[in-house]
Amino acid sequence: MKRSVSVQIAGVRYALKTDEDDRFVKAVAAFVDAKIREAQKHTRSPDTQAVAVLAALQIAEQLFEERRQAGELRRKIREKSQSLLDSINREARL
Repeated sequence: MKRSVSVQIAGVRYALKTDEDDRFVKAVAAFVDAKIREAQKHTRSPDTQAVAVLAALQIAEQLFEERRQAGELRRKIREKSQSLLDSINREARL
């Protein structure tokens, strides 16, 4: 059942409708708020939309890097699992 969770991002209060846990929603909002504040420090533009786009790009870059690392980890796990399975099969034949 959707309920409203109140969060503040970049000084603006939002009432978000969600099924998620309040703490999770507030943590996500705090993360976005921190990214926007970080982007504000690195730009001279007072344009809120430009700052939001910069923050979104930073978040997207972080997401893509995490996905790349997760894919690399999955590949290494597959390779190691296959190597272990091959070793077990070789030992079973002896």
